Amino acid sequence: MKITDIVSRILTAIAGVFGFRSTLNPLPISDLKKVNGTWISLGTDPAFILDGKFYCGWNIISWNSVSNDSIPVKLYWDDGAGFSEEKSMNLASISAGESKYKATFHIPIGVKKLRLDPGDREFEFKMEKIIIKKTLKHYLIASSIFNIINQRGFNAKSIKTLTNKAINVYKAQGIEGLKQRFKIVQVNSVDNNDSYERWLAHNAVTSRDIQEANKRMRAFNYNPLISIILPVYNVDEIWLRKCIDSVISQNYTNWELCISDDASPKIHIKNVLKEYEEQDQRIKVVYREKNGHISENSNSALQIATGEFIALLDHDDELALNALFENVLLLNNHPEADIIYSDEDKISVEGKRFAPFFKPDWSPDLLLCQMYTCHLSIYRKSLIDQVGGFRAGYEGSQDFDLMLRVSELTNNIYHIPKILYHWRAIQSSTAFSGSTKDYTHIAGFKAVQDAIIRRGYNAEVESVDNYSNLYLTRFKPTGNPKVSIIIPTKDNIQVIKMCLESIYTKTKYANFEIVIIDNGSSDPEVFDLYRYWQAKEQNRFKFFVLDIPFNYSKLNNFGAEKASGELLLLLNNDVEIITDDWLDEMVGQAIRPDIGAVGACLYYPDNTIQHGGVVLGIGGVAGHSHKYLPSEHEGYFRRLKVTSNYTAITAACLMIKKEKFSQVGGLEEKLQVAFNDVDFCLKVWSAGYRNIWLPHVKLYHYESKSRGHEDTPEKIERFSKEIDYMKTKWSIILENDPAYNPNLTKVREDFSIGEALEDI
Repeated sequence: MKITDIVSRILTAIAGVFGFRSTLNPLPISDLKKVNGTWISLGTDPAFILDGKFYCGWNIISWNSVSNDSIPVKLYWDDGAGFSEEKSMNLASISAGESKYKATFHIPIGVKKLRLDPGDREFEFKMEKIIIKKTLKHYLIASSIFNIINQRGFNAKSIKTLTNKAINVYKAQGIEGLKQRFKIVQVNSVDNNDSYERWLAHNAVTSRDIQEANKRMRAFNYNPLISIILPVYNVDEIWLRKCIDSVISQNYTNWELCISDDASPKIHIKNVLKEYEEQDQRIKVVYREKNGHISENSNSALQIATGEFIALLDHDDELALNALFENVLLLNNHPEADIIYSDEDKISVEGKRFAPFFKPDWSPDLLLCQMYTCHLSIYRKSLIDQVGGFRAGYEGSQDFDLMLRVSELTNNIYHIPKILYHWRAIQSSTAFSGSTKDYTHIAGFKAVQDAIIRRGYNAEVESVDNYSNLYLTRFKPTGNPKVSIIIPTKDNIQVIKMCLESIYTKTKYANFEIVIIDNGSSDPEVFDLYRYWQAKEQNRFKFFVLDIPFNYSKLNNFGAEKASGELLLLLNNDVEIITDDWLDEMVGQAIRPDIGAVGACLYYPDNTIQHGGVVLGIGGVAGHSHKYLPSEHEGYFRRLKVTSNYTAITAACLMIKKEKFSQVGGLEEKLQVAFNDVDFCLKVWSAGYRNIWLPHVKLYHYESKSRGHEDTPEKIERFSKEIDYMKTKWSIILENDPAYNPNLTKVREDFSIGEALEDI
């Protein structure tokens, strides 16, 4: 190592220790001008050079901004070889209104310049006090650990649990796994809590909201009795009181609280329960003589319930003030609802709210992998009675087992995209850590196994390595149906050669054919390649020429006509197979009668995510979920580790039954280049099928991160027409993707928290 490098590292470390900070001056280099203190973006590629002193390594960047709209912001760095997409990261956004932003990011060693790109369209904004502060990864880790312990209570048990978790990660994944967990902690340490605090400030229930709710309740035609089931055992008095008080404080009053004490040895339990029982006649308590654990205890509470609906509450958690009102409001609009679930967050021992879980609408395939509905869930009591209540032997995942069984009896399942439940993060709670109670994982595994058997699925469940309470349900390719792999291509001999070799050498599933649709290649070597594979794979390779102006939809529709398989796989020519069972897994899902399009996990060559499902509304029409995250990242609430329902997936690798493809009319040929896959998936979804994304089907997609912009007049006109087509045809669903959540961002692809919502 050179002396200059050593000195640089020493200075960087010193800067981090003392938290050196400097102000960065934004110097416009394209599509920007400043008028009376306001920046005006003049085109589609506005960019600043951030002029000023900065240090490599971990930094915290902050700024103040004012804007009429939310605008995504991207940071680029130049290490002497120029700026590029490969050397960039998505920051948050310039938020609508006045806002302060702060984020943690890492500047690689050797970086000389920083560039900030605000958005990709014309708009006006103010951006001031851009400050960069040097920090250390050790400080970020320590700060995050301190925050975690502080949220859950600073005691020996909390510290011991975190230590044991770190040891378990090290044993299972080694030092690299531990580093990756620390890296995620570092990136999230500043951003997430600050974002949620800002969100809470805009979305807190106000006195005006309460008055409006009271007005609405007076107009309700339907006021069902809701029985809140509260199994209690040995909880600290402070949390028990806060829990019960949160029920008493509900602004919807037609409830009963059904408490069952599971023979708690702590004296204060019975005293507190008797006090509340005497205080409010809506509170009923049964005192069990023998401890039976959570399932039997919950059933004892169910036995004294008389309401039409059952709500589940844990003895150390809290309901939001408007929790029951929001559920009854939905029931007045949808009286057929049998199950309702809402979003949730966690609450520290000091009452600080954090870690919000903004959930998708009903996603049955996600539920087979993860108990995502969780809290607050309300069930029609007759359905709980029909399945026999909670089952002994599933303790720790008894709610998961109940949801799996009851959801088999109804399709009337609704989601309220509001935080209605606060999960207490204390050492004994599963809110503290996904791995606090190992028996919950075993019970959940058994619950999913049972569901597979009850439903007659030809499938197996397995645990997701190194993740508690996370499962992967693999459906088998029953019947060995033939797959037609349709690949439109033109020239680019090395690209299509690699793709074909990858398929034939890395695919275990044998019953497939490749259908090449050549879009007018002029390179004779390409046709030599076709003839080579035609001779070698006489029954599994064929090609056709369709020499027309590029139209992705027409090419694939033509390929579908030539295909002889029961299943169609639309595949880009610039992909390479990673997992050899990719076709087995996709076939197993695609043959299911209720499944439409099946998608895969696609990586860029640098092992970052290119496609983890499509989210509607991002950038106006759609964007790829979790784009640019590292391949080992778990995603938003572990979405990158589990099978998930998405409204749309990319056609770069998309499988569907041929009859379903024909049923919806194939790809829309008016959409020549962009959004034809999104439009197709929405047609499939509208026909009543569920689209699905598989995390364990992995391919490289060699689409460049720096592929060309729609920058010629012809391309811009065509792209604008395609955007208009989508917004005209699918305006409602583009505004509210049922597989996403309206509280999440629509300007980035990272599932970060979005702007405040006036009303949902």
